Amino acid sequence: MALHFTPAEFARRRAALLAAMGRERLDALFLFQQESMFWLTGYDTFGFCFFQCLVVKADGTMALLTRSADLRQAQHTSNLSDIRVWKDGRDANPANDLLALARDLGLAGKRIGVEFESYGLVAANGRKLDAAFSGISPLLDASAIVTRLRSVKSQEEIAYVRRAAVLSDAADRAALDLIRAGADEGEILAAQHEAIFAGGGDYPANEFIIGSGRDALLCRYKAGRRTLDAQDQITLEFAGVDRHYHAAIMRTVVIGEPRPLHLSYHAAAKAALLACEAELKPGRSAGDVFAAHARVFDEHGLSQHRLNACGYSLGAKFTPSWMDWPMFYEGNDWPIEPGMVMFAHMILMDSATETAMCLGRTYLVGDSSAEAVNLPDLDLAIR
Repeated sequence: MALHFTPAEFARRRAALLAAMGRERLDALFLFQQESMFWLTGYDTFGFCFFQCLVVKADGTMALLTRSADLRQAQHTSNLSDIRVWKDGRDANPANDLLALARDLGLAGKRIGVEFESYGLVAANGRKLDAAFSGISPLLDASAIVTRLRSVKSQEEIAYVRRAAVLSDAADRAALDLIRAGADEGEILAAQHEAIFAGGGDYPANEFIIGSGRDALLCRYKAGRRTLDAQDQITLEFAGVDRHYHAAIMRTVVIGEPRPLHLSYHAAAKAALLACEAELKPGRSAGDVFAAHARVFDEHGLSQHRLNACGYSLGAKFTPSWMDWPMFYEGNDWPIEPGMVMFAHMILMDSATETAMCLGRTYLVGDSSAEAVNLPDLDLAIR
């Protein structure tokens, strides 16, 4: 089996999950998040774009319901022994297959938690699930149980995070080596991916952000490429990835002579990032980190150019996004704990002057403070 963690680590995770289920008085849990399945069993696939569910009983029994295309994937990448297949067909309704599995496991009439908040359970299948179990077993929203457990990383996980951070710095260097007037965005993007794949890394859970000129103000990937002008700006957001664990970096690079706004915005972004870093420690909350970000930018008179969130947790994530919980936004009371891996990004987008300035890196929360695991140099990059 292609497992990335020790049996003891998987046993620890299962024990933690069963304890959490006990606190919620759940007889079983239906896991639809691919991240939850990977965390609990090692199961590694993108087949969650179709209906699949990992059933976990309160006694620790586990059974996976998936398609035939993923049978051997589950056998090879997970520690599961009970793997069942629902059959593709014109009249297929895998929710009914899940009901049959639940009955076989003695779960009829029991309290069942469901990861309703999941890319693996689209609304249409959610309706089928509700219909199949209507009047048979109560389905309770338990979307956050595994997500909260995953937010604190073990030492085995942190080893992969650190490797991902090394790969992110390699991708950063590869980009900076190519950024200059006349450079093609496609070559820059290719160099970043080459550095990660050549270093033994994995695909990211979402596309890298790359945009220059006006597109440097975008916070998402968009199709299409351009070459850099003699006076230009380019925003990059990317992640090194190892065993699906991400370590992200974000920066805006200036080509040619920086505008005065580039310099002042970078100074504000660096100050805001360091203020967030100071709050990123046990005893603080995700909302406290956001408040530091907002305070610094507002003191610089930049409230109209900042976002309403400034970062999020990172870990083993699958498409379509490497963003995980908790997120840094106003009032979020999720506590910061040792072992959390958090990406803090300071984003300024001035549409009136078409000036962008972004700066972000990944942190590992320790017992008393946060350690930056990548992007050691926060100076403005000018090419």
